[in-house]
Amino acid sequence: MIPLGPRDPGPVRPDPARLPHGSTTRFAPAPTGYLHLGHLVNAIYTWGIARSTGGRVVLRIEDHDRQRCRPAYETALLDDLERVGLVPDRPSLDELRAGPSPFRQADDDRPYREAVERLRAAGLVYACECSRATYAAWARATGRRFAGPGCPGACRDRRVVESHETGLRATLVPGDEPFDDLLLGARRGPAASDGDLLIRDRHGNWTYHLCVVVDDARHGVDLVVRGRDLLDATPCQIRLGRLLGRATPPAWLHHPLLRKPSGAKLSKADQDTAIRDLLAAGHAPADLLGFAAAAVGLLESPRPIAAARLGDLFARGHPGSSILSG
Repeated sequence: MIPLGPRDPGPVRPDPARLPHGSTTRFAPAPTGYLHLGHLVNAIYTWGIARSTGGRVVLRIEDHDRQRCRPAYETALLDDLERVGLVPDRPSLDELRAGPSPFRQADDDRPYREAVERLRAAGLVYACECSRATYAAWARATGRRFAGPGCPGACRDRRVVESHETGLRATLVPGDEPFDDLLLGARRGPAASDGDLLIRDRHGNWTYHLCVVVDDARHGVDLVVRGRDLLDATPCQIRLGRLLGRATPPAWLHHPLLRKPSGAKLSKADQDTAIRDLLAAGHAPADLLGFAAAAVGLLESPRPIAAARLGDLFARGHPGSSILSG
C-alpha cells in the first residue's frame, strides 16, 4: 500500500487481563493536517481496547495551536473517521460539526485559564522569555541538552515581567514520577526532564501539556492510549495533574509507531499519505485497518478487519486469529 520501515521493538499487544474494564479513553487529533496511517494505528488501539473492555471513546479536537490548526482539516478528519467506521461514544460527529463544543479546545479556554490561575495562586507560575533558539544556544554552549532546573534563560530567578510577548512556565519540583504502562510495564522518569513546564507559549497559545492534562481530567479520561513518541512526556503530565488536584493519574498505554523506511515516524507536517487519499484511490476501510494493524504486528499479515471488530484484536485467547471483514 505504502512503503514502511521496520517495526518498533518491544511488545505489541497488552495482556487482556491487565486492561481496566469500563474505562474512558480518547482519540485526540490536532487539525494541522490530514489523518494518515499512523493515526489509524492509534485509533485501532483506542477503539479496539475500549470495545474489548466495555469502555468508551471520547473524541477531542486538540486545536490549541491557533497558528497551525485549520477548520478544513477538522472537517476532513471528522469525515474520514466516519468513512472508516470509527464512531466515538461522545460527542457525536454531528455534534462537533454543529458548532461549539467542550470537546474542541479552541471553543472555550476558560478551563485552561482557571488551571493557570490555580497554579499562580500556589506561586508556581512565572513569565519566560526563552524560545527554541534559547534552548539550542544553551545546548551548543554546554554540549548537552538542557534539563533544568528552571529554563535556560533563568527567567524565574530574573523575575521577567509578564507580557503578551512572554511565555508562562509552571515550576516543577525535581524528582521522578513512577507509572505502570499497560504494554511496557513499570516505568519512571523525571517530571522536569526539560526544566520547568511551558504552559503558555510566546504566541499566546496554551500548550499541549497544559491542555491535555486539564482536558483528560474534565472529560473523565482514565485510560490514555497513545504512541511511544509521547512516553517521555508522561512523568511531567502526571506531575502537572497532581499540582492541579488529580491525585490519581489515568492509566497509560504507549503503543508502537508506524515508521518510514528512513526510521522517522509518519507525520502530517511531511504530508505523508493521507487516509482520504487512500480511500479515494479505492482502498476499502477494512483493508486500511487491516494493513495498519499488520504493520505494527497486531495481525500476522494484512487482512480486512472492520471497525466493529477491532475489539477482537485485544480479546482473551488468540487475538487476531479469526478476524473477519464483516
